[in-house]
Amino acid sequence: MVCLSERLQSQALEYARLWGLQNVDADWLEQPGFHLCLDDSGLYLQEGAGGKAQVQVDFCAGATAHRRQFGGGMGQDIAKAVGITGAYKPSVIDATAGLGRDTFVLASLGCRVDAHERQPVVAALLADGLRRAEADPEVGEIVARIRLHFGSSHDLLVPAATIAEQPDVVYLDPMFGDDAKGSAQVKKDMQAFRQLVGADMDADDLLQRALDCARCRVVVKRGRKAAPLANRKPSYQLLGKSSRFDVYSKAKVEALVE
Repeated sequence: MVCLSERLQSQALEYARLWGLQNVDADWLEQPGFHLCLDDSGLYLQEGAGGKAQVQVDFCAGATAHRRQFGGGMGQDIAKAVGITGAYKPSVIDATAGLGRDTFVLASLGCRVDAHERQPVVAALLADGLRRAEADPEVGEIVARIRLHFGSSHDLLVPAATIAEQPDVVYLDPMFGDDAKGSAQVKKDMQAFRQLVGADMDADDLLQRALDCARCRVVVKRGRKAAPLANRKPSYQLLGKSSRFDVYSKAKVEALVE
């Protein structure tokens, strides 16, 4: 990680401790590839060797803000897949949170979301984005419904001791090298990001873990023409233009009656 502000040195050291990163000097930016940087705008990935591509988690502006304002609310396929209604907002584990885009959408629709991310650079970017969003008057209430857990869902998805402690829904959106949801349209910065993170080659193992943990259903986001996760047929599908949601139902999504 490259700290580009002298006054943020202590924060850079804390980030390095939290996420297992190494602080290096700015000369590293002359090398090709992507480098994690910290300055007054927050934490971001910057393409080195004069490249312009940049990746930052920003829940207050850009595409995320536009989707929050004009994305269709509970009419979105993700809301239908998860089972969000006016009467009930399910609790969700986003077991493959990534940069938190779907995590934020679910939280903006009223769900409480536990977000799992195992890649330290991605987890650091997401944590920093959530931290900055806390102070925003429009989205602070939304991100307050998100809890980030640094670790692999292969370890974190453990059946709860009681049914009351189970999440209503487990949501999976694993990254696959051959699962291009509109890959021809992906911007250069996100192409580089995918190369950095790599494919989730062990994602098939998550499906049964998710089913063991969820009280009501598991939802898997896939490329429209991709095979089902673990080649396991879902209860039903919601098809979009370039992607789909495979829904594995266990029970009706509604409040638990004790």
